[in-house]
Amino acid sequence: MKTMRRLELKEARLMAASALAKAADLGVCETVCIVDEGGYPIVLERMDGARITGAQIAWNKAFTAAGHKRSTHLFNQPPNGPALPGNEAFGIQFSFEGRFAVFVGGFPIVVDGEVVGGIGLSGGNGEQDTGCGLAALAALRDALVDRDLPVIVTADIKL
Repeated sequence: MKTMRRLELKEARLMAASALAKAADLGVCETVCIVDEGGYPIVLERMDGARITGAQIAWNKAFTAAGHKRSTHLFNQPPNGPALPGNEAFGIQFSFEGRFAVFVGGFPIVVDGEVVGGIGLSGGNGEQDTGCGLAALAALRDALVDRDLPVIVTADIKL
């Protein structure tokens, strides 16, 4: 049997608040979704003025990142992105009833080497979504530092 770490509501709320604070600093209206290891939402927040489509997009990105244990933009990053035409996972974005997102803005949440969830952002450009995601991951890292639980804080995550 394996003992698993679980992301809790308090931590997910902290991450969402950090992402939205970064979005406010950048002057962009974001939607953020934090999911558990199975891709189910713990927190989903949409800033005032953010697109109504952002909720589903953010969830899809978080779902993909958690479930496939990699940042979503890595799927279509040339030259070897697996979802690019001619590569091994071309068409994967049609999996899971179209919920599989292969563009920037989704990041797995990795604590002590284990994927405990995912974060997805929608509303900004790729650089803005990434900045908000990194702010959320950094907030979790800072919250867990006293417990000696390392958190990966980088855009390119692939386990």
